[in-house]
Amino acid sequence: MDLRPSTARVSRRLEIGSRGEAIAISFLKKNSLHILAQNYRFGRREIDIIAQDKDTICFIEVKTRTSQEYGLPQEAITAKKRRRLTTLALNYIKRYALDNYNFRFDVVSILWDKSKKEPAIEYIKDAFAVDERWSV
Repeated sequence: MDLRPSTARVSRRLEIGSRGEAIAISFLKKNSLHILAQNYRFGRREIDIIAQDKDTICFIEVKTRTSQEYGLPQEAITAKKRRRLTTLALNYIKRYALDNYNFRFDVVSILWDKSKKEPAIEYIKDAFAVDERWSV
């Protein structure tokens, strides 16, 4: 018995994620953030969006859901995910010599209620802090 998610389900999840990221990019630009990178990869891991907010580099995770059946979108960011994002962020900072900037981790939470025309967007600045044990 194959327990992997069906191709259609994976495809739908990727579509929802891509649409969520596009909405997040538009939202961030409207809020005067300058987009530096989208889908920054190091190895098999990825940061959804890297943006600049004045003198601060923002590492932004986008979470999109179509219901609250499994909780709010931002609740899907586990300790393991935070550790991975931190490692990626430190890699980006070192790679581009951005030590002189402040940085933070933000979350754009998008809840796409089918009964409404527009999704609910919540922008959470400083969503979590860096644990000093996590480094490149």
